[in-house]
Amino acid sequence: MQNPLIIANWKMKLLPSQSLDLARKLKKASSKYAGAEVVVCPSFTEIAQVGEIIKDTNIKLGAQDCFWEEQGAFTGEVSPKSLLDYGVEYILVGHSERRQNLSETGDMIHKKVRLLFTLDITPVLCIGETFEERQDGLKDVVLTRQLHNALNGLWLNKGDKLVIAYEPVWVIGSGQDVDPEEIGHTHQIINQVLYDIFENSVVKDQIKVIYGGSVDPENVGAYISKASVQGALVGTASLDATQFSAIVVQAKKS
Repeated sequence: MQNPLIIANWKMKLLPSQSLDLARKLKKASSKYAGAEVVVCPSFTEIAQVGEIIKDTNIKLGAQDCFWEEQGAFTGEVSPKSLLDYGVEYILVGHSERRQNLSETGDMIHKKVRLLFTLDITPVLCIGETFEERQDGLKDVVLTRQLHNALNGLWLNKGDKLVIAYEPVWVIGSGQDVDPEEIGHTHQIINQVLYDIFENSVVKDQIKVIYGGSVDPENVGAYISKASVQGALVGTASLDATQFSAIVVQAKKS
């Protein structure tokens, strides 16, 4: 198996001083991360300082979102080209919280992914169904639609990378575990859709599919042990350096 990809999404949970303190603690623990690919996504306001703290470690810098243009009259938005200057290598795109709270559409997400490919930044495309969609038996339909809306008409050049993060909306932040067998099966479905969109070699060599949703040190091993699960997107547990480091260590063992 490739090195597991573990992404920390700090969301809007930390004050600046807390973000910097957490980054320093992760830096001290970073020797434990060998054999995994670790990314941290702080708030925009701490991107530069967190980047400075982790720059000499094996931890990579990510961002929680970006705009779909490099520059222009877009008040309050953040250019991915500016993020690139700060050393950002990964950017979350289409997180369910943005889809729900900010009415982010498939077209917006598509334009973000397309631009990130041109800048050699890896998009982390977040997809997932709501509880109502799951209850109605529409999970696979929803995931397929989200993937096609974001990726149709795009291609990956040699060296480009793409991450798909499957996060059931109804699980995020709930502390509720999902059966690892179900997650493994869902990731197989996601991979099949990706094979419909891209060439087989691209899916195999340039795309990772990871899982997010109440991931913690106790359950991450069960998820990563599934062949179709190549990493984890971690929310709440990533706010504690000890818990997050334990997740990375457990993922490496699986």
